[in-house]
Formats: sequence, structure tokens, C-alpha cells
Amino acid sequence: MSDLITTSLKAWRFLCRRGITEAARASSSRPSTNDDADTFRVMTSGVFTAAHLALVPMLEVLTGKKVVTVTTSIGTGEKSIPNRLKRFEAVDLVIVAEPNMRQFLDAGYILPDSSTLIARSSVAVAVREGSPPPDVSCAEALKRTFLAANIIAYSASASGKYLTTQLYQKLGIADECLPKSRFVGNGERTGAVVARGEADIAFQQLSELMPVPGIAHITPIPRELQAAVRVAAGVPAWSRNAALARLVVRYLASAASAHAIVESGLEPIGNDAEATTQGSWNALMDAIESASALRAMIGAGALNDARSVGAGRLHK
Repeated sequence: MSDLITTSLKAWRFLCRRGITEAARASSSRPSTNDDADTFRVMTSGVFTAAHLALVPMLEVLTGKKVVTVTTSIGTGEKSIPNRLKRFEAVDLVIVAEPNMRQFLDAGYILPDSSTLIARSSVAVAVREGSPPPDVSCAEALKRTFLAANIIAYSASASGKYLTTQLYQKLGIADECLPKSRFVGNGERTGAVVARGEADIAFQQLSELMPVPGIAHITPIPRELQAAVRVAAGVPAWSRNAALARLVVRYLASAASAHAIVESGLEPIGNDAEATTQGSWNALMDAIESASALRAMIGAGALNDARSVGAGRLHK
């Protein structure tokens, strides 16, 4: 990473920790007469969970509302995101893998002009902490690693479908590996199963493995075998905060959100990888100044304080 990008990330972290985070906390600490009206509800699949949680303070500033994370997994059964949408549960923003978003668009759950690609994810493997690193340096090495494992954990997300319906077949090991592959549902990460010693290999999106304690050697599979999944954000047709949700979608697709996306193990889509420090700062300020709710909730004073702190750091 270049010195320029590193400087930009440091400046952003300083802004979040010293300025905007404090403003968000101040706004969310005020008493509410109507919890539902004062909340902004988000459903995200596991692939974007880490980035979303890192960005919650900024989203609270942009919306002027307390962010409620309804779920952090595509899930299975009645608590899955598809079934929640089928029941028209209250939600303002949905963030899922592109194939899921296409299904939601077809079902009429998401406003067609709101769906926006925001990130790209790669699949990876991991082992229990203390175990030797798995060899996934090439297709043949990955094949040997799968065959040597007693149990391979996979998820309900796109990565699990890819493993069991395409990757095993490409490697010619479907007959050997499907019987010893364990489905992990109910929002649990495959890494958690491996950390408990209940499986040898965790297979999932890189961003879903990185936050899991007790696992190690999180390694993307070879490039020629990758099935990169794009992540999309969209506004449900029944959102009570549609205008704010559209603002959040634009923010997630901007350079201002790139730091959290990269640090979570994802690749930003639509962000200039060589964006200048000033360009990232301008994107951030544009997002803030577009949120009239921000000024109503925390006042111009807090906004100016955040601007001063960040701008001073950026120009040092």
C-alpha cells in the first residue's frame, strides 16, 4: 500500500475515533419518544458484517438515527433474510451477495433503482489455531488438502454453494468430499466450528473468516479457482427511511467507506484504488453534508467540530 493511501486511512481512523464517533454517540444517547421512528434498521449477510459494524458510527451520523443491525447472516429457516423479507419485516437497508439481491429484486422486495454494487469478496480456507497451515498454493495442493481433511465446514452462503456444487467437481473429488462436508447454518460461521475442533477446514468468504477467534492461516484459494462474489446494497420497497437509505447506499459505494471495506477483507467496487487523501476527505464531507437529518439531530456545532478535527489531521 502506498504512503498516500496509508496516510488517508490513518486520517480517516483519526476522524472516526475523535470526531464523528463522538458525534454519533451524542446523538444516539438522547432520549427517544419513539424507538421505531428513531431507528435505522439494517439486514446484512455475513460477507459484509465486519465492514458494516465498523461503519455503524458513521451511519448513525449520516442518518441521525440509531442503527439497529437486525441480522448478520443470510441465515436459514424462519430467521433467514429471505424469509424476513417475505414477511415484510421492518428494515431500511439490505446488504447481501449479488445473487441474493437479484432474487430480492425479482420478488419485488428491493427498489430496482436502489440496488448498488459496493464490494467484491474472495473465498478462503482456515484451520484451527495451532494447526499447520493448509497448502492451497495451487489446484493440486488444494485437492490434497481437502482429501486429507476429516471434516470440511461450509456455509449457507454463496461460498458453500460454490464448494459443494462446483469446486469439488472441478477438482474431481466430489464423491470423496461431499460425504465429509458439514453444513453450518443458523448464522454461525464455519470458522467457529473449526475453532471448537468439530471440523478440520473452514471454507467461507474471506471477510467472514477474518473476525473469528480460534482459527489461523486464513488463506484465499488459488486465483484460477476463485468464485468472487459481488456484494450489493439495496433499499426495501417498504422502508420508512427510503431517502436516508439511498444516502447510505451512496456512501457505501463511495471512497469514504473504502477503509472499512478493505480492512474487513473485501475489495471496494466503484472506489478509485488510487484516490487521493483530499479526494477521500471530500467524499466523506459530501456524504455528511447531504444528510439534513445530521444537522437536525446533533446540530451544526458537532459537525463543525468533526470537520475541524479531521481537516487538521489531514493537512498535517
